[in-house]
Amino acid sequence: MENLDSLKISEEKKKYIVDQLNPLLEEMVAECIQRMPPDPVVLMQEWLEEKKIKDEDAQLSLDEKERLEAENKALAVQVEKVKGQLHEASKMAAVKHDDEEEEEEDDELDEPPPGFGGDMPSKGRQSVSAEAYGQWNVKKAFVPPVVAKSDDQKDRLKAVLTRSFMFSALEPNDLNIVVGAMKEVPVAVDESVFDQGDAGDFLFVIESGKFDCVKDDVVVKTCESGDVFGELALLYNCPRAATVKSKEQGVCWKLDRETFNAIVKEAAQKKRQRYDAFLAKVPLLQNMDAYERSQLADALRSENFNEGQVIVSEGEVGQKFYIIEEGEATATKTGVQVMSYGIGDYFGELALIRNQPRAATVTCKTVAKILSVDKASFNRLLNVSDLLEGSAKYK
Repeated sequence: MENLDSLKISEEKKKYIVDQLNPLLEEMVAECIQRMPPDPVVLMQEWLEEKKIKDEDAQLSLDEKERLEAENKALAVQVEKVKGQLHEASKMAAVKHDDEEEEEEDDELDEPPPGFGGDMPSKGRQSVSAEAYGQWNVKKAFVPPVVAKSDDQKDRLKAVLTRSFMFSALEPNDLNIVVGAMKEVPVAVDESVFDQGDAGDFLFVIESGKFDCVKDDVVVKTCESGDVFGELALLYNCPRAATVKSKEQGVCWKLDRETFNAIVKEAAQKKRQRYDAFLAKVPLLQNMDAYERSQLADALRSENFNEGQVIVSEGEVGQKFYIIEEGEATATKTGVQVMSYGIGDYFGELALIRNQPRAATVTCKTVAKILSVDKASFNRLLNVSDLLEGSAKYK
C-alpha cells in the first residue's frame, strides 16, 4: 500500500489493485515460478482460463449442480441405450444379410430413378444416411407415435388403407401400428397440401376428395380415395416431386417419416423398383417419364393364373388392363387363335379406351403372373391418345 501511495491514482483504483489484482497476480506468479515454463505467457493464459472456469463453477448453486448432474446421468443413459440399439441393429442386419449383391441393391434404394427429380431445386432434407442404421429402422427399438382416434375413425382409416397398394399387404400388427400413428387432416377446396421442391416428412392417404398433382405447372395425375401421395420424398429422401392441390373438400390421413421407415418403406421400395424397371421395358409405355411410371407402378396389382385359366372372355365388359410379368398366354376370337403373348406384352386396353366389350378371349398357355390396372386408375394415369398410337404401332 505504501508503494501505491506514491502513484497519482484515485483511492478507488488503489483499493481495486489491493483487493482484486494483487491476489490474482500473486497466485499466477507463484504458479509460474513453481513450473518455470519456457514461455510464461502461454502458462499465464491457460492459468487464467482455468481459474475462470473454476470460479464460475464455484458460483453455481447446489440446485444447479444437482440439475446438471441429473442431466448428465440422463444423457449417459440415453447414450448407452442408443449404443445397445445400434448393436442390436447390426446383429439383425447380419442375420438378414444373404449375399453381397443384395446388400448392393439395398444401398441403391434411396436413389431416385434417373430423371425422377428433373431440374428441381435442392431444398431441405436431401439425405438421411444415419437412418440406414439408426434406431428408427429397428422395429424392436422403434416406439411409434399414437394419435387418439375414435372407433369410427379407425374403421374408416383401415378401409382406406386396405385399398392402397402401399399398405394393403401389411401384417395385421403392422397395420394397427400405422393406423395408430396416422393423423386426420381435413382439406378445404383449392388448398395446397404441399408444394413442389418442399422438404417432406409426411406422406398422405386420401379418404375422400380429389387432388391434382402438379409438376412444373402441368397436372400429371389426379388422386382419389385410397391413393397415396407425398411418399416419394420419404422413399428417396428428396424434395417434393410435385405440388398437390385439392379440387374439392376432402379428408387425408398423414403418416410421419419415422413410422413409415420402420414399418412400410422397405416393402414399398422394392415393389416400386421391381415394377418400375419392368414397365420401362414395355414399348407401349416408353413415352412415360420416371415420375409417371412410378405412379403406374403403385397402381399395379399382381395376379396368378394357372395353365388353361381364362383371364378375359370375349364379349365381356372390360374392367382391367393387363401386362404379362411371367408366363405366356394366347388370344382367341370365335375359337381361332389370333395372338400370342409373352413377358412384357399387354392386352385389354382397347376395351377400356373405347368402352367396348372384349374383342377376344385370353387364356394362359402356361402358369403366369399377370399385372393388372383397374379401369379407374387406367383412365387417370395413362394418356389415351398415346395408347391408341401405341396399340397401332405395336400390335
